[in-house]
Amino acid sequence: MTNLQPRFLDTPQGRRIAYHRTDGTGPGIVFLGGFMSDMQGTKAVHLENWAVARGRAFLRLDYSGHGASSGEFEEGCISDWRDDALAVIEACTTGRQILVGSSMGGWIALLIARMAPELINGLVTIAAAPDFTEDSMWAGLNDIERAKLMREGRIFLPSDYGKPYPVTRRLIEDGRQNLVLREPLELLFPARFLQGTADRDVEQSVALALLKQAEGHDIRLTFVSGADHSFSTPDCLSLIGSALDEVTACAET
Repeated sequence: MTNLQPRFLDTPQGRRIAYHRTDGTGPGIVFLGGFMSDMQGTKAVHLENWAVARGRAFLRLDYSGHGASSGEFEEGCISDWRDDALAVIEACTTGRQILVGSSMGGWIALLIARMAPELINGLVTIAAAPDFTEDSMWAGLNDIERAKLMREGRIFLPSDYGKPYPVTRRLIEDGRQNLVLREPLELLFPARFLQGTADRDVEQSVALALLKQAEGHDIRLTFVSGADHSFSTPDCLSLIGSALDEVTACAET
């Protein structure tokens, strides 16, 4: 198990990113968390234990403005969080990695796979939320809310997970520069997409759109009946492990 205290990486953009890394054999596994989440979540810690038990290298991190990393959440955007993850992967891992992206982390993983496919050996997404700033946040606003966001630079939206969260104009405008579902997405490695049917945050149509746009020789989508967005029940966690085993085996052949 990694030390309870995180390590830190100072990125080229001047942000200080917290991470935990466990040494082991490759291909290493990198967990990318969701919007407003951190690396202490159930899936991140479970997968670290899963990797340790198998002697596999493992990395989890907090994007800037999240968890133990520097910065304010409201100042961040998709490009920042993509660059944070890429910087830690480049500096702290060896060889090709298998990315595990949860919710927004699925979008981040897809962006990294598009930018630096030479770093990737496989992909597992969990309730992936690509393009959510445009197709969920912006699309869900009425004309009055959109005008306020553009005029004031931010608005607050209700959350099922606690107090309302801020949505900034920068987040929306930057998200438009990082959309991945508008054109074919080349994935030159094994990829497994996991999606729950009871997910209230990411509709099943998003998973189907991702499958439609993804191009590669070994891509599969699995729907799990009754699973919600957290995808953290024992059965769901076991399924993530199975997907990792499958991607690893396929990547090694």
